[in-house]
Amino acid sequence: MSLSRRNLLQGASGAATACLMAGGAALVAHPAQARPAQALRPPGALPEADFLAACVRCGLCVRDCPPHNLRLSEFGDGVGRDVAIGTPYFVARDIPCEMCEDLPCVKACPTGALDPALQQIEKAQMGLAVLIDHESCLNFLGLRCDVCYRVCPVIDEAITLEKVSNPRSDRHAMLLPTVHAEACTGCGKCEKSCVLEQAAIKVLPRELAQGQLGGHYRKGWEAENRGFQPQFNLPTQRLPEQAVPGDLAPLRSGAEPYARAASEAQR
Repeated sequence: MSLSRRNLLQGASGAATACLMAGGAALVAHPAQARPAQALRPPGALPEADFLAACVRCGLCVRDCPPHNLRLSEFGDGVGRDVAIGTPYFVARDIPCEMCEDLPCVKACPTGALDPALQQIEKAQMGLAVLIDHESCLNFLGLRCDVCYRVCPVIDEAITLEKVSNPRSDRHAMLLPTVHAEACTGCGKCEKSCVLEQAAIKVLPRELAQGQLGGHYRKGWEAENRGFQPQFNLPTQRLPEQAVPGDLAPLRSGAEPYARAASEAQR
């Protein structure tokens, strides 16, 4: 059977189209396996696997970001080259999230990849700030620097300055930045503002920055865990059979150490 020129051209065109589609799928799928730690997702982003499944790469969140902090990853685009192609991200050291109160990026998302249930920007968890280099942080060197603390939008909740003694001078105090994970939004303003050549505090995706207790651990000092505390019998005090003169301290329970004689009690 002989093939016509038209059939050959149609076959070649179909094969080329299939190759392009496969290449495009591989291009999109390959970077989805991992994401650089510097590339942070916008407020309300679902967990990474769910986010990638829901994001349709429309770019509407980037368009509606008022300060234009968000970017869409592109092939060969710096950090973005390792981010799933066409998905939004920002790099805190370059330009942090401005914490818009009305969440325009979340409202623009048509698929819920940016969770519409997020109503308050203070509840966002874009990442987690980590004081990653104690040897370079000016505060740990005994100098005074509170820039990361001052620029924090959730000041005194997400970052506090903890006063400790300076072991080198033994006379001065150091004010050490301390991040509180439950209040940190991961906006990146602290990393952007760090005065060092390379920031000592960085914002990382929470799955990289945060540990997790095993399910068998209980914080006994928290009210909801009091029921798990082991119960012990009250301690008993062993006293001499006869009272020792001068030893009249009451028991820890408040009771008299020795029962009073009936005649003494009637006085």
